[in-house]
Amino acid sequence: MTLVNRKYIFLRPWPVFIACLSMVIVSCGSNASKKSLEEENTEDNRPNIVYILADDMGYGDLSSLNANSGIQTPFMDKIVDEGIHFTDAHSNSAVCTPTRYGILTGRYAWRSRLKEGVLWGYDPPLIESDRTTVAFFLQDNGYNTACIGKWHLGLGWQAKNLDKPIAKYEWDKVFEEGADSNVDFGKMVSGPNTLGFNYSYIIPASLDMTPYLYLENEKATELPTAYTKGKSQAKDGRGVFWRPGEVAPNFDFNKVMDHLTFKATNYITEQKKSKEPFFLYFPLTAPHTPWLPTEEVNGKSNAGRYGDFVSLVDNTVGAILQALEESGKAENTLIIVTSDNGSNWTEEDKAEFEHRANYIYRGQKADIYEGGHRIPFIARWPGKIKPGSVSDQVLCTTDLLATLSGIVGKDLPKGAGEDSYNMLPAFTGKAQEPIRDFTVHHSLNGFFAIRKGDWKLTTSLGSGGFTKPDEIVAEGGQPNATLYNLREDPKETNNVYGEHPDVVAELLTLLDDAKK
Repeated sequence: MTLVNRKYIFLRPWPVFIACLSMVIVSCGSNASKKSLEEENTEDNRPNIVYILADDMGYGDLSSLNANSGIQTPFMDKIVDEGIHFTDAHSNSAVCTPTRYGILTGRYAWRSRLKEGVLWGYDPPLIESDRTTVAFFLQDNGYNTACIGKWHLGLGWQAKNLDKPIAKYEWDKVFEEGADSNVDFGKMVSGPNTLGFNYSYIIPASLDMTPYLYLENEKATELPTAYTKGKSQAKDGRGVFWRPGEVAPNFDFNKVMDHLTFKATNYITEQKKSKEPFFLYFPLTAPHTPWLPTEEVNGKSNAGRYGDFVSLVDNTVGAILQALEESGKAENTLIIVTSDNGSNWTEEDKAEFEHRANYIYRGQKADIYEGGHRIPFIARWPGKIKPGSVSDQVLCTTDLLATLSGIVGKDLPKGAGEDSYNMLPAFTGKAQEPIRDFTVHHSLNGFFAIRKGDWKLTTSLGSGGFTKPDEIVAEGGQPNATLYNLREDPKETNNVYGEHPDVVAELLTLLDDAKK
């Protein structure tokens, strides 16, 4: 079946019960050898996969990974105790949209049209229509596939007036009450179902980006005919922020996490009736702004409203674990929990709270520094992953596609997932050597870094993101680059660029080849 034909098949109706979740699964690469448990994963024993993707959660937020965390995360800690955690896992980008592209396609997002920044709620789809995705691949191998949560990869909105483009960049107009975005919200979009998901239940982008509504199987459940004035951090407090604009009348910002969790757990419950394995991609809206902890978790942490919101994320993980147990699916399910980038935990936040959301690492979300892209990555797979395992393998979120190839024992289509590596041997403790040859990092502003072994080279000065200064111009003949030995200097404090010309030359050549 060709990709061209497939997209029409995925538009057929699907039972309303299914919901889409973002629990974590490990990546399997087209670049790595396939030592894949093929003989164990027959069609009758293929694992269910739940991939939970937190939004802006840092490595230091988990109490099991940071002894000094101001947040208790018992359900994520349970996965760590019963499974594995990676100490050197990275998102392929330091911000939302490009990381999601990398997870679902197995390739760096800077290979797409998106060279910096993120998409907005009215933008067209980023994933190419003929691209092999995780959902397509698993569907072709007998899986039910579902996406529930934050999409943020663009939707094919249709215009009311075909002579006039949708106002995707006219933000001043879109934000105004009574403004006409020229979107016909009553028509179908091109989103998760078009890219291989049997069922989808999503919001278009981040919870602070217009338009605010739910879409089920690529159609709005309620039209955004109302208007929200938005929230301002200056007026409503740190982290309480969303932009003004179009909103569905019954869309309640405070209940989005609970609603999506209900849809995801209900999807798992319904899978009890199915003989086919399932894949649930569950991208959460938290702890990204707006920080809206529910009454259940309010005041639960020692890290303010943000910490309480992370507690809500942990409760969501707990609800998924419970749903897996009650459905009888837990023993044959690989569950992965990770994050799309580092936490938006600023210097001001660190001055107010002892909590260190990004652990010991420099910078924060959006930055090229380690705090921008080093993320928690934990997984449990009973009988396959040894409880209490720890891996120091360098892992990237692009590795999911190739890892799935290893898990199901099927080759990827030619040309698919060119930046994806099969990390299955790392999950099962069988990897003796580094699996990834090298890893490319990318910041909000389009800064590049490349990592090989202990070495990390960045080809610009400054954070390339939220931390100031975001850009520095080299003076006095100094190089416009940095080199850090992360084993000796994980906090990136000692630039040794001038001391290792051979390492610099090798990494620059690797990065140039990767870009080509």
